[in-house]
Amino acid sequence: MIAWRYLRAKRSEGGVSIMTWISLIGITLAVFALIAVMAVRAGFREEFVGTILGVDAHVTVYSTTRLDENRREIKGFPDTDPIAERLLQIPGVVTAAPLIRGQVMTTFRDTSRVGDVYGISRADLEAIPRVGLGADAYGDIARFDEGVAMGSVLARNLGVTVGDKVRLTNPNGARTPMGMSPRTNAYEVVYIFTAGRYAVDETRVYMPLAEAQPYFNREGFVDEFAVTVADPEQIDSFALPMMQAVPDGLLWTWRDAAGSFLRALTIEDNMMFIIMSILVLIASLNIISGLIMLVKNKGADIGILRTMGLTEGSILRIFFICGASTGLVGTALGVILGCLFAIYIDPIFAMVNAVAGGDVWDPSVRSISFLPAKLQFWDVASAVGLSLGLSFLVTLIPARRAARMNPVEALRYA
Repeated sequence: MIAWRYLRAKRSEGGVSIMTWISLIGITLAVFALIAVMAVRAGFREEFVGTILGVDAHVTVYSTTRLDENRREIKGFPDTDPIAERLLQIPGVVTAAPLIRGQVMTTFRDTSRVGDVYGISRADLEAIPRVGLGADAYGDIARFDEGVAMGSVLARNLGVTVGDKVRLTNPNGARTPMGMSPRTNAYEVVYIFTAGRYAVDETRVYMPLAEAQPYFNREGFVDEFAVTVADPEQIDSFALPMMQAVPDGLLWTWRDAAGSFLRALTIEDNMMFIIMSILVLIASLNIISGLIMLVKNKGADIGILRTMGLTEGSILRIFFICGASTGLVGTALGVILGCLFAIYIDPIFAMVNAVAGGDVWDPSVRSISFLPAKLQFWDVASAVGLSLGLSFLVTLIPARRAARMNPVEALRYA
């Protein structure tokens, strides 16, 4: 009751000082910033991993180089069906798609771009989450065997739409007595997709496997198998069974491809949490200033209360409640603002993008096409625990000083 009266008192009555309001606003903004940053970092990580797992293979099985009957080096898998069956028999393996890969020059009218061609069957293309059925795309994937599928950024750069024909030029095409000569074929674009990862949307072209084999001089062979599993987080447990299923194969997992980037994200997440925690600490320290001024203004009240019989513990609790309530209210307001920011990040970012004139988020630099945010319980809980812990801790210093004040001295100089 006494603490509540002190908090409601006006400045002229020796109540809460302007420093308390500053600390309240500071804690609110610090907690808001901490939750917003952690939500964006969590969303970025999830979206980045999602684009990897939703487009590329969880495990890629390459073939080793070997010699044929003419002592020439060859590389590839000649028997695709038996290998695919052995891989699919491994518990947890969902798909095992044979692939042909090559790099070509993609040309439409007078515009050319480099394209990464993936030769794949229509059934396996449809099973790719962010490319096949149900993906953000337009065109008719059922006509894939009649043409090619292309990433949306590549299509935009070329000025291509569904129904147009593009020329694909393979520099290592037809074999002639004079050596290798480029091979150029025209294909209709029947399907355009948006995977959400800029590097994929900018370069990826899918070609029917039956067409890719002669186009890349791989008749009767495939370059690799793209394997997906039910639980990508447990990908390391599939290494031994896959090596036993394909003894002459080499494995490359999604963690091998993105492991260094994910580790860098983890380090950055930890550093951002530490930096934002310092901001919360600075805001919490303002509570000391406001509470010291409150204790000074209420010196006579402390003396009277002590002579009436209140113990040091009671005085400590009075001023602890005054200071802790600032941290509690500031934390609550910060949590509300941070959660609202994460929930409505798309319209907020659209407004910022409009005010800044566009191009605030460059997908070619940041790998993904938009700014994501994901609220996680433990992120919010850690922000709340940190803010309340620091607020309660710094409150103890002036509250303990008030509790140990000599009532005689307090009344003498009142």
